[in-house]
Amino acid sequence: MSEPPTSTPTLDKPPPAAPPVPRGSRRFWAPRRVPAAVVAVLLVAGAGLLLYDVAAVRAHRPAMRWRRALARQLAERQLDDPWVLVGAGVAAALGLWLIVLAVTPGQRGLLPMRRPHPDVRAALRREAAALLLRDRALDVSGVRSVRVRMRRRTADVRAVSHFRDLDDVRADLARTLGESIRGLGLDRPPTLSLRVARPGRKG
Repeated sequence: MSEPPTSTPTLDKPPPAAPPVPRGSRRFWAPRRVPAAVVAVLLVAGAGLLLYDVAAVRAHRPAMRWRRALARQLAERQLDDPWVLVGAGVAAALGLWLIVLAVTPGQRGLLPMRRPHPDVRAALRREAAALLLRDRALDVSGVRSVRVRMRRRTADVRAVSHFRDLDDVRADLARTLGESIRGLGLDRPPTLSLRVARPGRKG
């Protein structure tokens, strides 16, 4: 008597794991083309001029007048001379400026948005975000004019109301603008700073 065929159980493959979603999005870095180009041109021009003068001296020709004058001034002037201090201050300020440009991302006009995927990065311009909040605020009943200034961590809104109670207008604006800020999809939604006033008065 033949035995019934046995079937081996098949194991279902687990679904592929979803890619991890980044927790935050960093600011976009500026290319810094203009400062880099200016510094590169100045360094190349200075190095080329100095190299030409050194080669001329090696060829038994007199050094340039500016280099002789500079060497004489550096040899005669003391360290506490005002011109030496001014030159050192300018050089230090220029170096500090270049260091700040190198370590800061720049692109302050772009607000990073949430990243739904590791390979996707997006940003919203401050002007566009301010315009959207302004349009939403003008839809609120009683609002006559609105001025919006978008900062990195604060949305500064100044509204003028020509009718309705100011507390009611302020409550409607806070609710509407709060929903609008959350709908922007920003990685770090700014805090709402709201002021409502009558025409001709400061809020």
